[in-house]
Amino acid sequence: MVLDNVFTGYADPQLHAEGLFINGKWVAGDGIPVTDPSSGNTLVEVPDANIAEAMSAVDAADAAAKGWRETPPRQRSEILRSWFTLMTEHAEELALLISLENGKALTDARGEVAYAAEFFRWYAEEATRIPGEYRHTPNGAHHILVDHDPIGIALLITPWNFPAAMATRKIGPALAAGCTVILKPASETPLTAYAMARLGAEAGVPPGVVNVITTSDPGPVSSAILSDPRVRKLSFTGSTGVGRILLAEAAKTVVSCSMELGGNAPFIVMDDANLDAALNGAMVAKMRNGGEACTAANRFYVQSGIHDAFVAGLTQRMQALKLGAGYDAETQCGPMITTKAVEKIDRLVAEAKERGAQVTTGGTPQPGSGYYYPPTVIENVPTDAAIAHEEIFGPVAAIYRFDTEDEAIRMANTTEYGLAAYVYSRDITRAMRVGRGIETGMLGINRGLMSDPAAPFGGVKQSGLGREGGVTGILEFLEPKYFAVEF
Repeated sequence: MVLDNVFTGYADPQLHAEGLFINGKWVAGDGIPVTDPSSGNTLVEVPDANIAEAMSAVDAADAAAKGWRETPPRQRSEILRSWFTLMTEHAEELALLISLENGKALTDARGEVAYAAEFFRWYAEEATRIPGEYRHTPNGAHHILVDHDPIGIALLITPWNFPAAMATRKIGPALAAGCTVILKPASETPLTAYAMARLGAEAGVPPGVVNVITTSDPGPVSSAILSDPRVRKLSFTGSTGVGRILLAEAAKTVVSCSMELGGNAPFIVMDDANLDAALNGAMVAKMRNGGEACTAANRFYVQSGIHDAFVAGLTQRMQALKLGAGYDAETQCGPMITTKAVEKIDRLVAEAKERGAQVTTGGTPQPGSGYYYPPTVIENVPTDAAIAHEEIFGPVAAIYRFDTEDEAIRMANTTEYGLAAYVYSRDITRAMRVGRGIETGMLGINRGLMSDPAAPFGGVKQSGLGREGGVTGILEFLEPKYFAVEF
């Protein structure tokens, strides 16, 4: 593919490097290079916001807050619906833009755009269904009314792996609830966020309601925003380590926090599972976005009776995947986001091999330009290897053998994380029993993909606080207000 021939409209990186998006205007600047992981080349530079510019975004969000809060829910709904429509109309351009700055295969990027757009459609509908309560006190003498107010200005911090979906999953419910926002995307993949801002303005989002800033120094900038008493909400998706730091910052001003953090998902295959179905699910759960997903299957626990057949089948399927540039139409597995990511994956695989694990395919970084690591299967992995406890975030399937249900549950729970898990079995009762024993916020039974805008997304333990998506997602941006009424 000759990229120069497709740099038009929303696919053009230059269009989205115009400046910070504050109060409906572009504030010029540069300083942060955006790299194409498929080639290692710099696409463009985007602005590097300082604290003063970040606070001007807070000022803009504050100035717009009253008007947006008082905008009728139906009108907020129609704007979000228009945003959904525009995303759908520009889906192919947005998918190419995502592939350019993130590296993911075009098929994955197209799937992300469709998924991301659905959050605007879902919350366009939820905007008109914000709940309330009316009931009597237990003694019958008084009445209780409960309404919901927008929580206030929200700081939204999103990661690089799903630059469209992680933004819409936060912006959608925030705007539906009547909140104004400052979006800080990851500096590795900021172009999609700026493209979303353009589409939002075209959809009718008023100036100041959505502001987008990028910075190479997120710690001080985020701290400054969170220390402003006008900011009342933090919604963060990223690593558990950074999440802990942000929670400590938010505690200083008692800011409400929603945190979607790291994962270490177990994928359990019982002896009675349909082998083809389990392999199909494994490929989705492991290789979506090249394994760079918090819900990615990290640890494959396969019961002894089906273990060897599963390893052979997964090895064959992983070997068949075409590795290449994300924007190449034939690519099935694109590059990793950075050279640092490749080095981490290689370290984990090498350490497991040193401890006796065997690689059945892949296992060596791809030479040349770009940040490539091939689809890899590694079996007989010791349960105390680093790869069993660290989030891989890459196209590596580490396989472990087990014999009993209790053993599978125990192994699945030997982690500080609890975001997602998968169980495959023809016996639904058995699958449910195993699933109930796993400490996780989400469970896929005979399914390798669980993410859905209509479902609550989130984890337990060190995987986060709160939920995004579904009917509960909007509640993260609302404060209940109780009226004790005498009449």
